[in-house]
Amino acid sequence: MVRMSTSISRLPGVPVRVIVVGLGAMGSGIAKLLLDKEAFEIVAAVASRKEKQGKDLGDLLGLGRKTGVITTSSDEAFSVNADIVIQATTSFAKEACPEILEFIRSGKNVISIAEEMSYPHIVEPELASRMDQAARESGVTILGTGINPGFILDTLILTLTAPFQRVLSIKASRVNDLSPFGHGVMKTQGVGTSPEEFNKGLKEGKITGHIGFLQSVNMIADALGWELDEIVESREPIISSVRRETPHVKIEPGMVAGCNHTAKGMRDGEAVIWLEHPQQVHPQLEGVETGDYIDIKGDSSSLNMVIKPEIPGGIGTISMAVNMIPHVLNARPGLLTMLDMPFPRAMGARFNFRA
Repeated sequence: MVRMSTSISRLPGVPVRVIVVGLGAMGSGIAKLLLDKEAFEIVAAVASRKEKQGKDLGDLLGLGRKTGVITTSSDEAFSVNADIVIQATTSFAKEACPEILEFIRSGKNVISIAEEMSYPHIVEPELASRMDQAARESGVTILGTGINPGFILDTLILTLTAPFQRVLSIKASRVNDLSPFGHGVMKTQGVGTSPEEFNKGLKEGKITGHIGFLQSVNMIADALGWELDEIVESREPIISSVRRETPHVKIEPGMVAGCNHTAKGMRDGEAVIWLEHPQQVHPQLEGVETGDYIDIKGDSSSLNMVIKPEIPGGIGTISMAVNMIPHVLNARPGLLTMLDMPFPRAMGARFNFRA
């Protein structure tokens, strides 16, 4: 049975009330997209940095106009009357959880773009259980999603397995440009470090590469009913031979421009799921073409999909967060994943809520 939240108005012309938490590169993009759609009204915007608080959202976004939304802190936003919260503050479930719990206890649905939230029970089983129970008690839904994890290297792969009688192996690669992302992603990728600093950061756990492989590999395996023996990961620095720059980082020749991260889901000594994610800042400066590649082998057929250039990561994450709002508002209560949702799709000027 599909739950229809009593807090959501379905009357024509009445927008869905949204709180945006986090105004970095992704949060700002999400806010801009929401402001561009009549179906939504931003009722609060949370900035973690104090210097951004107390300002009109339009000024912070560089819109050249006022929005009437004054940025605030999380503590002040918990009591704001809203239907759903989009959280864009962290990559990690442990950091995302306390804030999510406060919002759902006040009766708000939550979409988080924290990578670990896409399949949080893999790394934080106790926290995932707490969030699920709290969401059920409050009658609201939590979903973690984004472009990856959330779509390309898991949901899209699983969608492409539908024509197969039996899947034998999956290999997929996403070669993308990190340039649209902010400080948080640059740090986890080791961008702007020396090779020595990169290796030290790996050992200390400060540099993680792509956050989400554990979530994507386990999601694929669970959806296909596969039991894996282990997941083997490797991370190598991508050293730049040219100068590169974004609003958030400067990279000189010899410094790290990104991370080549792979994850293999092993069964009986073979990699039945093999995901690769070499991502770096401005790869075109080194003659590297971006793209998304999926190769699925079955017992009687195979499929090879190529998308060139890559599906843009920044725009993709922003769009996934906003486009999943109708599905979350219609979903059953609890902590859900993309496996629990209808297939994702773009949302036009109007959208329907189906019971």
